Amino acid sequence: MTSQDITVTSSPLLRKGTGKEVRYIEIMDTTLRDGEQTSGVSFSASEKLTIAQLLLTEVKVDRIEIASARVSEGEFDAVKKITGWAKANNYLHKIEVLTFVDGDTSIEWMQKAGAKVMNLLTKGSLNHLTHQLKKKPEEHFADIAAVIALAKKKGIETNVYLEDWSNGMRHSKDYVFQYLDFIATQPVKRVMLPDTLGILIPSEVYEFVSEITVRYPEIHFDFHGHNDYDLGTANILEAIRAGAHGLHLTVNGMGERAGNAPLASAIAVLHDFMPDIKTSVVEKSLYTVSKLVETFSGFRIPANKPVVGENVFTQTAGIHADGDKKNKLYFSDLMPERFGRQRKYALGKTSGKANIENNLQQLGIQLSDADLKKVTQRIIELGDRKEVVTQADLPYIISDILDNAIQDKVSIDNYVLTHSKSMHPSATVRVTVHGDSYEEHAQGDGQYDAFMNALKKVYKQRKQELPVLTDYMVRIPPGGKSDALCETVITWKHNNKEFKTRGLDSDQTVSAIKATQKMLNMV
Repeated sequence: MTSQDITVTSSPLLRKGTGKEVRYIEIMDTTLRDGEQTSGVSFSASEKLTIAQLLLTEVKVDRIEIASARVSEGEFDAVKKITGWAKANNYLHKIEVLTFVDGDTSIEWMQKAGAKVMNLLTKGSLNHLTHQLKKKPEEHFADIAAVIALAKKKGIETNVYLEDWSNGMRHSKDYVFQYLDFIATQPVKRVMLPDTLGILIPSEVYEFVSEITVRYPEIHFDFHGHNDYDLGTANILEAIRAGAHGLHLTVNGMGERAGNAPLASAIAVLHDFMPDIKTSVVEKSLYTVSKLVETFSGFRIPANKPVVGENVFTQTAGIHADGDKKNKLYFSDLMPERFGRQRKYALGKTSGKANIENNLQQLGIQLSDADLKKVTQRIIELGDRKEVVTQADLPYIISDILDNAIQDKVSIDNYVLTHSKSMHPSATVRVTVHGDSYEEHAQGDGQYDAFMNALKKVYKQRKQELPVLTDYMVRIPPGGKSDALCETVITWKHNNKEFKTRGLDSDQTVSAIKATQKMLNMV
């Protein structure tokens, strides 16, 4: 099904197509609230604003939950920045804040911060109500009604969370229905069902959500899944099958403990396995927001994380690469181009001829069958020694094997790096490019920055631009001492393509310079 099959109507729950009825599912992203509860993560106000803007304007989620009321002055400033931007750009109705049953305290905080939609945290299990609040259901309901009435009077829209709802359905279902009977009488736009501790299995999610959506057909229900048993994505699928109208997700699955159901995985699953479902999310923007959140949070994405991980569109086995060449035998609907990514072919001990040919083709290199066999054997040997081989290493491997069949055209002949207290670091560099020698001096924010600035002067003389450095990562062995070998991995962007180069040395700056020399010869 394509977007052309669907005619958008004003209903938030149903969109009709040509002969087909399509359910529209609201996506609420809570990276900036629940996702920020990831241990060790705290976004600045400007980082929150940037992420909020990207989620709403590029990823195009329906709503975002950005903070909890009353947390800190920093949180208040962040909310003010976001609501100010949202009001000026007609997104204010999409901005939500977690609030509490605390009389007028949270509501006053929201008013000062400029927010207009509150997600009221209430008790969804008798166990929480009895032991945390020490109140009877009727007392809790009266307190909730008073807060909702005040919010309405102040022009604030209300959604309600049923905290610990999953345990409520398991152990105190009568209380949950008593609560929902009460909330059905209130001016509430959405009721949000969280699996707070991530305890449910998919069959329970389907059973519980079905029971509720059938019993209360007029209420909009969101499902909020956690990932403690790695069932977050499976559970959101079952919630939608059971009739839920919206989902709460986070970028990279960030969140407390094992995190929340991840945005990218959930969208891929919904779009591919539920043809009657439509969301507003732009798949090609998912990788962009993933990398931005990774950078701001310092929370690294595992290489094998579905959809957004570094390795998920990388074929390693030679037989897979061979099948892809012959008839795309190892392709599925989960194509990297959907998410603004490209398929790659890894190099290592399981690489076959097809893997290496694919990488050489991308570099514009052709080898005879005999030479290709030699290169393949060398890569297998390196893989056996657990050395990492990348596409950028191939010219060097070929050069070594084929007696300089491919020679370096650029060499960094010498350099002097200086660093002094209260003075700008500087670098003097002598480099040979296609037989011509150059020497330049420059300053920078660090020794490597100064080195790059000197190189830029050289290439300016040659009327050439260097690739843009987009990522810089340093790795040392676990437990490594001060003299340990340091690997610097630099990601470059050139002619709208990204590639990586690596350097190895006991000095971090020198390892970066070695990686840079590889880059210079590649371009």
